[in-house]
Amino acid sequence: YLFLQNMRATLIPTIAVPVVLLGTFAILAAFGYSINTLTMFGMVLAIGLLVDDAIVVVENVERVMMEDKLPPKEATEKSMSQIQGALVGIAMVLSAVFIPMAFFGGSTGAIYRQFSITIVSAMALSVLVALILTPALCATLLKPVSAEHHENKGGFFGWFNTTFDHSVNHYTNSVGKILGSTGRYLL
Repeated sequence: YLFLQNMRATLIPTIAVPVVLLGTFAILAAFGYSINTLTMFGMVLAIGLLVDDAIVVVENVERVMMEDKLPPKEATEKSMSQIQGALVGIAMVLSAVFIPMAFFGGSTGAIYRQFSITIVSAMALSVLVALILTPALCATLLKPVSAEHHENKGGFFGWFNTTFDHSVNHYTNSVGKILGSTGRYLL
C-alpha cells in the first residue's frame, strides 16, 4: 500500500500471491514432496518473484489508464500486450537457471531437486496468474485515477512521495554523472 497508495491496486497482488502459493503446494504434493526446510527455502526465495509479477501488471495497467485515459478493461488489454512477453521471458530465464539443478546426481541432487521444483513451479504458476487472474482482477477492480493522485497527497504519503522522488532524482543524477565520466570512476 505504501508505494501503490490505492487499496484496490494493493488488493490484486494480495489475492494473486496466495493463489500461486496454494498451487505450488499442490504441485509439490503431486511430486511427493512434503513441506520441509528445502521447500520452504524455495518458497521464501520465490515469494519476491511472485509479488513482482502481480505488481508489474497492476502498475502498468494504472500507468496506461493514467497516460492514455482509458477505462480499466481497455487499459488492461493494452497493458498486457505490452508486458506479456517480458513476463514469459523472465519466467523462462529463471526456469533455465533452476531446472538443470533438478538433474544433479547423488545426495546433492536430492537436495537441489526439491528446491528447484519449488522455485520453478512457483514461477510458472506466477506467470500464469499474472497472465490470467491478475488482468481479470485489474479490469474488474481498478478505477481510473488522476495524474495528480500521487502529487496531491498530504500528510505521511505526501512526505513519502516527495522523499522518494528526491531519492530517485538524486540517484538518476548520480548515475548520469558516473556515465558521463566513466574513465575516472573505473580507476
